[in-house]
Amino acid sequence: MNFEKVVFGFFIVLALTLNFGFFLGDIDNPDHHNVFELFAALVVSLIATVLKFGERTQIGAVLLATSLVADLQLIVAALIWGIAVHVTDTGLTPSVMSSIVSLSGGALLANLTSVTLLIVEIITLRR
Repeated sequence: MNFEKVVFGFFIVLALTLNFGFFLGDIDNPDHHNVFELFAALVVSLIATVLKFGERTQIGAVLLATSLVADLQLIVAALIWGIAVHVTDTGLTPSVMSSIVSLSGGALLANLTSVTLLIVEIITLRR
């Protein structure tokens, strides 16, 4: 068993599951979405992106692209949350929360694509 591949797979799957945990709940209810879970999803997603930089294959390039998409969407979601709460007097209105959760949903889709590609790559290596 290759420890490097275990760590690689661990962070890819962890990014997906943390993002899913944040995404789950009523889209406009701030009580269903924890800021620390969004932060954890963003940090783990960034770590997964860094781990994907070493790949030199075509599938590695697509894995990196999906990870960059997830990072971008989670960063924008975190920025919207931070600006709404700390910069403006808007707060976490249903509209703001819907935007944050929608961006997280896009990141979730990118992470799901990444995990699917990883599974496809594993299946093709076995044959």
